[in-house]
Amino acid sequence: MLRSKVFAAQRDGRIRVKLNDHAREFLDVVVEAVLRAESDSEHAWHESLHRPITPEVESDDPLRVFERQQILESNAGVMKETLSSPTISLAEAWAWLATLQVALRARCSEAGVSSDDDLLRMSGDERETIHALQFFLFELTSAMV
Repeated sequence: MLRSKVFAAQRDGRIRVKLNDHAREFLDVVVEAVLRAESDSEHAWHESLHRPITPEVESDDPLRVFERQQILESNAGVMKETLSSPTISLAEAWAWLATLQVALRARCSEAGVSSDDDLLRMSGDERETIHALQFFLFELTSAMV
């Protein structure tokens, strides 16, 4: 497996975050969108954030929906708080990973992307946003293993 150039595991168990200002700004916009979408029912991502991951298991269980909302807000909040940090703990890295996954799912859902062909049909800027989210997910994951 290739080593991440953006995130690096340290001997003390923390993960070094080697993001430039542009990357941090991009991720700040992403986490802000997740936080806004959580509370704003008019936000384009709101519905996908509240949709069950496995509908046949979660259906209309209000406790499950509430639990998912609390986790989402907590993870996005942790990412927001640690975005400017030079290192993050493994628990914080998991919060980043969960937030980025939610953002990728919401962005793809909003754009109607469910296959590689759909992604190829998107405009350059939209496709680059999805590729950037995928890139950060893969990079972070490689530093966590």
